Amino acid sequence: MTYLFFLLAYFIGAIPCSVWIGKRFYNIDIREHGSGNAGATNTLRILGKRAGFIVLFFDIFKAWFATEVLSNLADNQSIEYMLALGLIAVLGHIFPIYIGFRGGKGIASLLGVIIAIHPLASLFSVVVFLISLIKSRFVSLSSILAACSFPLIIVYYFKNESNALIIFSFMVAILVIFTHKKNIERLFKKEESRVILPKKIFRRKLKNRMN
Repeated sequence: MTYLFFLLAYFIGAIPCSVWIGKRFYNIDIREHGSGNAGATNTLRILGKRAGFIVLFFDIFKAWFATEVLSNLADNQSIEYMLALGLIAVLGHIFPIYIGFRGGKGIASLLGVIIAIHPLASLFSVVVFLISLIKSRFVSLSSILAACSFPLIIVYYFKNESNALIIFSFMVAILVIFTHKKNIERLFKKEESRVILPKKIFRRKLKNRMN
């Protein structure tokens, strides 16, 4: 029965919301445009805010569901079991069987796992992400910094005694760095794309009206 829930976690995590929405409603394969990533950021850039936020919410939700709900159904809420379910769901997102194993980078899905495991730590990581995003406007850099802050938050701030959670927190940082190798190269080459924040958009519209 345990293996059945692991299998369910993978198939839930592998649901490619961005690709299915792009093909169904926009006749676009999101992986053929922009960064080529089947995630919320690329969806936001290519398909717009509505599609981007739907994908973001669903990618977070599916990993949270696989971690929290499946562990309840399995009647096993040990930290080790929940982390295993969550990691399998994230791997499903990165390597989805439904679309030829070409998925996203797993940032939103990792957040879903962290919310299920340690909601307060996830809030701290989100704050790090938002501060970095506001200052730099690089989603990739902000994701890396948020992921790298997670083990520091767990070890030094919360002083968590769970070895499994500590190991997982470092795995998160390593996984995010690994999936962002190309972004890191573009950052060093100063070729990485910045996002336009709402305040920037407002200023641009105001300037256009004045002209």
